[in-house]
Formats: sequence, C-alpha cells, structure tokens
Amino acid sequence: MARKERMRYWKITAEETDNFDYDESKLLNWEIKCIREPEEEAHFIGVFMYRNGTAYDYESVKGICYFYNNIDRKELPEITKFLQNKFGGKEMEKGDRILLKGSDEIYSSKDIGSLAKEMETKFNTKAIISLEFEDISAEALKEVGLPEAKLLPIPK
Repeated sequence: MARKERMRYWKITAEETDNFDYDESKLLNWEIKCIREPEEEAHFIGVFMYRNGTAYDYESVKGICYFYNNIDRKELPEITKFLQNKFGGKEMEKGDRILLKGSDEIYSSKDIGSLAKEMETKFNTKAIISLEFEDISAEALKEVGLPEAKLLPIPK
C-alpha cells in the first residue's frame, strides 16, 4: 500500500492559527513548543498529540502529551494539572514525557492556537506550532490559509 502524501507546517504562531480553516480529519499530529528565554538555554515544554496515539512501552496511547527540557521537576505537577483541567486523562509518565491517556483530543486550529496562547501566558513562554497533515495537497492547504512559506513537504 502506498503511503499517503504528508505535509508539515512549522514555525507557526498562535495568532496565525486564527486564519486557518482546514479539514480537521486530515491533521495527523500537532506540536506546540513553548520556549523560555533565553532560547540558548533550551528551556521548553512541548505539548503534542498524535492522531494514531503516542508510543508507551508496547501500546499506543491516545491523548494529549507533553515533554520537557531543562524544566525543574517541581513545575511538572502545575503543567500536568493545567492540561488535565482542560482535557482530562489519566497521567502516565515515561522518561521526560507525560501522557494524559484518554484525554480529550483537539484538532482545530482555533483550539490549538488557543492552547498555545494560554501556555504562553501561564508558563511565561513563547509558543511555536507545527502541524502535520496527511492525504491532502499543499494547494488545498494553501487555499484554507496555511502559509506556503512554512511548508516542509515530507518525502515519501
């Protein structure tokens, strides 16, 4: 079976998502990377969701997840609580990732952008969003507002 065409958009701001109107069923996964200044110190929280689930040992877990880098572990309960209050889910930890098994899933650009804005405010970060689509053309995505300049085609 041939792999479906995939498109990834990166370095999208939360404000840009207000203008997107894509077919949510075509969004395969998304990530919001929340970076703290100074950027060189690589302090960040990455909130993400994979439509087909995130690997956890030998199972695929559905729900919103986050990873962290150079973030004090004392901050993790606040991040987890914030996400659980919004989306629910059972907390599962694997290395530097926290998975919220069975949490609500979001796919709309408005919901993803809104979450990014809330993360920026609550955790004093700057959010950068990546969106990955499957089985839709770059032209169709351009027509619904996604910026051609931020497209990274994924080789088949």
